[in-house]
Amino acid sequence: MQKTESYSRTRTKTFDLVLTAVLAALVLVSTMLLNIRLPMAINGGGLIHLGTAMLFIASILFGPKKGAIAGALGMGLFDLLGGYAIWAPITIAARGLQGYVVGKIAWSNGRRGNSFAFNLIATVVSIPLMVAVYYIGEAIMFHSLIVPLASIPGDLIQNFIGLAIAIPVCAMLKKTPIFK
Repeated sequence: MQKTESYSRTRTKTFDLVLTAVLAALVLVSTMLLNIRLPMAINGGGLIHLGTAMLFIASILFGPKKGAIAGALGMGLFDLLGGYAIWAPITIAARGLQGYVVGKIAWSNGRRGNSFAFNLIATVVSIPLMVAVYYIGEAIMFHSLIVPLASIPGDLIQNFIGLAIAIPVCAMLKKTPIFK
């Protein structure tokens, strides 16, 4: 009996590891797929991409740990591979926190991402936190409290596009047998 439990636990851990890696890869690919640089992004930041939507989807469907890791690794790798390496530490912190917060709220009180209202609240609550982390990181990077203000409109646009895509996609996916 003990060998079966050990095998089952190992299999579950392996599945969780593989699932988390796939989610991080999906965030990376989604970030790379559509990538529009905003004209107001004079300080190097300000990209519109689908990675935020995938981060929200991963966090709502699979919870805070997987959402945090998928967001941090997926978008952090995008920065490293896409020529934005200087942004990677800020991105890892901002997107890891954002994924965790979305998942934590969406999965609170046993909801497991099943409440449309809480999923919407989760994404909305995460936005100011993500913007604040980028603002602080850029303020340190540029030695200015003014320069980072230019990134805020792009960050907001990116997040609201991600929210507009992720919330309906999650609502549809939650109706499928695999997520019931």
